[in-house]
Amino acid sequence: MGLFDRSGGKGAPFDWLVVGLGNPGKQYERTRHNVGVEVVELLGERHGAPLKSGRDNALIGEARFGTGIDAPRVALAFPLTFMNESGRAVAALIRRYRIETPEQLIIVHDELDLDPGVLKLKSGGGLAGHNGLRSITQHLKTKDYLRVRIGVGKPPNKERGASHVLTRVPARQRELLDVTIAEAADAVEAIVADGIDVAMNRYNSR
Repeated sequence: MGLFDRSGGKGAPFDWLVVGLGNPGKQYERTRHNVGVEVVELLGERHGAPLKSGRDNALIGEARFGTGIDAPRVALAFPLTFMNESGRAVAALIRRYRIETPEQLIIVHDELDLDPGVLKLKSGGGLAGHNGLRSITQHLKTKDYLRVRIGVGKPPNKERGASHVLTRVPARQRELLDVTIAEAADAVEAIVADGIDVAMNRYNSR
């Protein structure tokens, strides 16, 4: 049985798994590395599914995006494994929610290669040196999952890479990121509603 297989587990399978990457702990809140978490938290607020402690080393919210019995079932998650071990939690969540293909997995994360506040969507592709993506790819044995990438800009030099993503953000840039986080939540909703190709055309052209 492969990882992406709906034959196991109990209950009806979910249509989507949306994972916001970050590190647990108050010291990491509102840092560049945790913008993915903030998107998933915002989606939980919008859809009446606040993230709560659950199994599989993650905070989880279960929502329907829309009304009616046919509205997509979406699991929202924040791995509590720290960034470098994100894949361990994601693999367990895929089994739990019986996600059938990597194209039903949306990873929301910070991106050093994009300027602060830039939002880009992507299907598959490289890892851009992101430790969370590297861990997920190792555990899933595929790069074909979807990504919502939030630009946080490059550090002044390589030696300051860790402090750049793990420290609080200056106020003006923080305001910019807050706007982008809301747009990223919109983008996740667009992927669920219309598919990745339509959503990429809409958001990548901005």
